[in-house]
Parts: sequence; C-alpha cells; structure tokens
Amino acid sequence: MLEALDYAGSHYPSVRAALDEKIAAGHDVAVARAAYLPQVNLLWQINRATDNNFTGLLLPQAVLPSLAGAVLPQSGQSDWNSGAGVFVTWRPYDFGYRAARVDAARQTEAGAVQAVNLTELQVLAATANAYMNVVAAQSLAGVAKANLDRLHSFTTAIQVLVANKLRPGVDGAQADAAEALAGATLIDALADVDNQKATLAKLIGRPTSAFVIDGRGLEDSTPQDPRSLPSLIERHPAALQEAARVKQQVAQLRAINSAYAPRIDLTANASARGGGRTSTGAFMGAASGLAPNVDNWAVGLQVMVPLGTYPALHAQQEAQRARLDEERDRYDLTLGDLSEALAQAQTSLAGAWQIAQITPDALAAALQSESQQRIRYQSGLATVVDVTVAEAALAQAESEDAIARLNVWRALTALYAATGDLSPLREALGSPSTKQAVR
Repeated sequence: MLEALDYAGSHYPSVRAALDEKIAAGHDVAVARAAYLPQVNLLWQINRATDNNFTGLLLPQAVLPSLAGAVLPQSGQSDWNSGAGVFVTWRPYDFGYRAARVDAARQTEAGAVQAVNLTELQVLAATANAYMNVVAAQSLAGVAKANLDRLHSFTTAIQVLVANKLRPGVDGAQADAAEALAGATLIDALADVDNQKATLAKLIGRPTSAFVIDGRGLEDSTPQDPRSLPSLIERHPAALQEAARVKQQVAQLRAINSAYAPRIDLTANASARGGGRTSTGAFMGAASGLAPNVDNWAVGLQVMVPLGTYPALHAQQEAQRARLDEERDRYDLTLGDLSEALAQAQTSLAGAWQIAQITPDALAAALQSESQQRIRYQSGLATVVDVTVAEAALAQAESEDAIARLNVWRALTALYAATGDLSPLREALGSPSTKQAVR
C-alpha cells in the first residue's frame, strides 16, 4: 500500500494542480514586491508633420497632438521632429500600502501551501480507503468462493442420496437452489472486486496490475490503539488554509485603509527634442530634426491627495470588512467540522476495535454450528434447510471476520486524516506485521 500512496501523492491531477497553484502564488509575491522598485519609462519618437502652431488652450485630451514653439504664419510645409527621454518615478513612502499588498500575497501563498497539504491528505486518505476496499472485496469474494465450494460438495452428496432413494427429491432441489444462490453471490463479489480496482486505479493514476494488492497484513493484524493523538485541530491543513485566508483579507483591508493617504512620488526626467525649423520658422534642411539636439532635465517631488477616490474607498472598506467577517466565520465553521470529524473517527475506531475482538468467537461458533448441522442431517435429525441456514450463517461470520480488522484500519485512517497527519498510518503500515504483505 505504501507504494500506492506514494504514487498517488505525486501523480494525482488534483495534487499536481495544487502544486502549480502554490508556484503561481509564489510568483505573485515577487510581483507584489516589485512595487517597491522605481518605475522607469523610456521613449523614442520620430515624426514628419506640419508646424502650423496656434495660440490658445486645449483641455487635456488624447486626440489633438501638442505643438511647441512660436506661432508662425501658416505654410502647410512639413519637417522632421524627434524626441527621446527617460522618466523615473519612485514612491519612497506609502503609509503601508505596498507592505499590505505584499503581506496579502504572502498569505495567499501560505494558503496555497496548505491547499497542497490538504489535497495530498485527502488523496492519500482516499487511496488508502480504496486500497482497503479492494482488499475487502477480494476477501468477500474468497468467502463467497469457499461458501460455494462447501454447498457444491453438500449438494453432490445429497444428489447421491436422492438417486439411491435415501432422501426425498425435495432435498436435492433445496440444495441446488442454495448452491445457485451462492454462485450468484460469488459473481457479484467478483464484479465488486473489479469495480473497486477501477476506483483505486483512478486514484493512483496507473493500472492496479502495476501493484501487488495483498491484504494479508491488513486482515491478519490489528493496529495498536493510539492512546495519544494531537488534539490541536488548528494545525490541520484545512484550518491553516482558512487561517491564511483570514490573514489575507486582513492585509487587503490594511491596503485599502492605506489608500486614503497622500501619494508621495519622487520624479526625475531627462529628455531631448529635435525639430526641422528654427524659432523664427526657417527650415534647417531636409534631414534636420531626425535626431534630438536640445537637452532638458528635471527632478521633482509630487504629492497627490486622491480626494475623488474617497467615496469608492469607503465602499471598498465596507465590502472588505464583510469579506473578512465571512472568512472568519468560515474558519470557525472549519474548526467545527474538524472537531466533529475527529470525534466521529474516534467513535468509529472504538466500535471497530470492539467488533474485531468479537468476530473470531462468532466465526468459531458458526463453524461449530455448520459442522453439527451436517452431522445431524447425516443422522436424519436435521433438514437441508437447517444445513443451508448454517452455511449462510457461516458465510456471514466469515465475511464479518474478514473485514473486521480492515474496518479497524479504515477507522484508523479516518482518525489520522481528521488530525491532519497520516504519517502515523504510514508507520503502522510499515511495521513488521504488515510491511511484508501490504505493498
């Protein structure tokens, strides 16, 4: 089983998807940190245009091009113009806005890490249960085969007695009916084996023929009762994931609160312009203006208070507070669900443990009853129905005994899954009593 668990944990699509999401979240942290870097923009432009300048004002817009220079008589002639420059902006202080955004990205990454752990936990628990389901189905098929063999032997003996007029024909008919029913049960059991193998193959991502599915170690050994278990459900991956989401929403709220603050930017610019005319309007040559020839530089400090965004920021604050309350409620709900799952797993384990102690005695009693009913039938003190009923009771006892210890392993898997850590299960599966058979 350990090989199946390892393969499923590294190849199941949902685990791979969670890993990809964690990698993406790590890159998002780098994106958020990049906001601390200065913003640098480079520009190069060249054009051929007329220089018919005009005295007047235009409000800022993106349709009409801006002109520089003296107002000259309209000529319709065109010349070359060029420009190049670099503009640097750096925000030295932002009242915690960028730090909050980085923290939010980090919490998203932390949540993605826990999502990987949770997905792997769920896949491994499902794989372990699917493996045990295959073992259980194989055991029940073995019980059904043994029951059919016993009934076939019994039916053969009765048919001999009926043929020699030592038993009535109805005995043969009743035995045939019991054998036919046992045959149908075996067919159903074998079909269930194939169905359970298909489920296991889906979880491990490869055909079950690649693994040795042998449940002798699970059926023949009962794991030790864990006396001490971690009770801190807050360390469960599901709880840690929700806690990270709460912290992410807190960071988002801090970022919105910081957006009220003034925006302080240090700016620097270096540029050069080139034109095909002088300030008096004279053309300087066909190629003049293709290269910038007039340099300028500037440095400055810009402070902007975004008063127009305050109403929208207030609405964002209220929406973010609601999201934060929602995540806190989800965290409380997750803790409640985990507590319930842990309590139910402990109860199931206790019940499975008690049943596993009873089934051997029940099986021994059923074996004795079946043997006695056969002897009584041979002595004429019991009917065929008495024997077939005893055979059915024996088959039931064998089935219950076959899966009793498997149910303990199942309950133990659920218990460790509820604590968020399956490593103790791996240790139990690797113990000397199981590691040879459970592969």
